[in-house]
Amino acid sequence: MSKVKTAFFCSNCGYESTKWLGKCPSCSQWNSFVEEVIDKGNGKATADEWKNYTDDKRKSRTVHLSEVQSNEEKRLVTTDAELNRVLGGGIVSGSIVLVGGEPGIGKSTLFLQNALQLKNTVTLYVSGEESEQQIKMRADRLKTTNDNFYLLTETATNIIFQEIKKLKPQLVIIDSIQTLQSNLIESSPGSVSQIRESASELQRFAKETNTPVFLIGHITKDGNIAGPKILEHMVDTVLQFEGDRHYAYRILRTLKNRFGSTSELGIYEMTGEGMRPVSNPSEILITQREDQLSGSAIAATMEGLRPLLIEVQALVTQSVYGTPQRTVNGFDLRRLQLLLAVLEKRGGFHFGVKDVFLNIAGGLKVEDPSIDLAVICALLSSYDDVPLSQQICFAGEVGLNGEIRAVNRIEQRIAEAEKLGFEKIIVSRYNKKSLENNRFKIEVVALGRVDEVYKYLF
Repeated sequence: MSKVKTAFFCSNCGYESTKWLGKCPSCSQWNSFVEEVIDKGNGKATADEWKNYTDDKRKSRTVHLSEVQSNEEKRLVTTDAELNRVLGGGIVSGSIVLVGGEPGIGKSTLFLQNALQLKNTVTLYVSGEESEQQIKMRADRLKTTNDNFYLLTETATNIIFQEIKKLKPQLVIIDSIQTLQSNLIESSPGSVSQIRESASELQRFAKETNTPVFLIGHITKDGNIAGPKILEHMVDTVLQFEGDRHYAYRILRTLKNRFGSTSELGIYEMTGEGMRPVSNPSEILITQREDQLSGSAIAATMEGLRPLLIEVQALVTQSVYGTPQRTVNGFDLRRLQLLLAVLEKRGGFHFGVKDVFLNIAGGLKVEDPSIDLAVICALLSSYDDVPLSQQICFAGEVGLNGEIRAVNRIEQRIAEAEKLGFEKIIVSRYNKKSLENNRFKIEVVALGRVDEVYKYLF
């Protein structure tokens, strides 16, 4: 028998130490070390564990870069266009994908739905949280059947791998990684060492058998994926499933992707029969507008390669409590304070004695700087209590000197605005190269400064 070994792990970042420490030297967190018992003696998986799983023989040897052939990654294209978008075109063979999100947001529903829709793919859905009857009830609600879908309710990784060897699935979904327990480590499920070891075994399985694996994960109260940070480094793709439970819409956002862009997002609508992909979210995000109300402006933004038109709502009122309030929803508070300082300094507007409230309609969180111009115009509209025209939208970044800076992919933004029936779009005059060959029916107004926009609109 090998000697039992104990170690101390930081529950915040996963740093390992041979003794207890009051402060973690890696993440500077206090009182975060917990003792865990580790036994890596008997039963350790061997290197050739998966040698007979597939016919492909992998040889580990040194090769020159010129000898490596450039091939496209083999992708499994799902029936869900939004999932294909955030993954970069489909599920890559041998990839391991981590999906995080709040409890009840719809992670299990989304991936059960996608697994049931893959009719020609043998899929194994491993659940450590729900019984077979619970998953069957959800599948009945989704009204989708699949003869190649198999279910396993188990948390021990050695039993899961035994069933995988029997079934030889083409896709494996683990719900969730925090419930798995490896027999190589004598600690409770969800601990730092268990998550790391279970993910390591699944990663080795995915790479050596060329089978894609989805790991559904929990998140902490801060919104980060629970477990050690190394979990996000081990996987190929990290997806964040987010949204406000008071809204019907959910957003699948890419945080890391070795096979595609990290700025893509997919939008879903939560219905009684599962998640419905939203192919044209712009129409939904700007349909609920009232006529002739001040403080509302439409911004033409980009999320990855997808143009989005969203509504920015602002409310400016006289401050009666002494210190003016600054409240935002879906926008960066520091960015709002910067824009208010620009209006105060360059435009002479006295926002220092006003309460300012800003909201991005639809529950979206926007980081694209091209929304600046729409925010400025919504603030000015509410400040003067003069409504903006329903047929104007905006795309431009605002600098500290009050200038309107150029934004990328301006032609796609203009095309999206034209498709939705807008008559004018105000952009930066520094987008000259993109505007020389103006083939759009929509009127493109190019302005250079915030004061020019104010004179043009008001």
